[in-house]
Amino acid sequence: MEVEALLCVVVAVLACGLLWVWDSAGRMETPRQAGLLEVGSRALLVIAHPDDEAMFFAPTVLGLVRLKHQVSLLCFSAGNYYNQGEIRKKELLQSCDVLGIPSSCVMIIDNRDFPDNPGVQWDTELVASVLLQHIEVNDINLVVTFDAGGVSGHSNHVALYAAVRALHLEGKFPEGCSVLTLQSVNVLRKYLSLLDLPWSLLCTKDVLFVLTSEEVVQAKKAMSCHRSQLLWFRHLYVLFSRYMRINSLQFL
Repeated sequence: MEVEALLCVVVAVLACGLLWVWDSAGRMETPRQAGLLEVGSRALLVIAHPDDEAMFFAPTVLGLVRLKHQVSLLCFSAGNYYNQGEIRKKELLQSCDVLGIPSSCVMIIDNRDFPDNPGVQWDTELVASVLLQHIEVNDINLVVTFDAGGVSGHSNHVALYAAVRALHLEGKFPEGCSVLTLQSVNVLRKYLSLLDLPWSLLCTKDVLFVLTSEEVVQAKKAMSCHRSQLLWFRHLYVLFSRYMRINSLQFL
């Protein structure tokens, strides 16, 4: 009994310590993170499908809003793989409203050039052209999107990275426009939820966004707007995925 009691005390202390680190991390800023304010206040989140913004980028969006950025969103498809495009457009607008992105700052591309289909490779030059035009028209100075792994490996996610990478290498981004890419992690880390926080604190190179407990509730509410996508396994994703709580990002 004494051993069991000691184990309970140790577990309680570790849990309290982790919660303290979590709450502190949600409020801290790295030098690069604080520097985002110097870059400007017009951030563009570039995603492939409705629900990407909540499923993968909620900590980033809420973190940017916390830093007083004006956040807009460009979605390259309506998510019509199962003929639910019109429903998913409405769900995206509802989710963005929860996350603090006004509907006037949301653009959804719905055409045959960018089908919601993991088996179709989007044309890199076309994606880059559409993206660059949107950046220039809206005077964007911070672009946020997927990295080369696309988090889930979805080809549409990877296509967005290929486009921003091409624009970056060719020097076509407007002066003062920076690009942040969301770090993909292995499957184990992906589903460690808050337990991945110590590793994220050690390994993040540039920017780390960690949600406070109140913001986690907000992120889950945004994800719940995507009712058409909330199959049983996505409920498990919401519970266990680090991307609903932690985002590590790197500058190109």
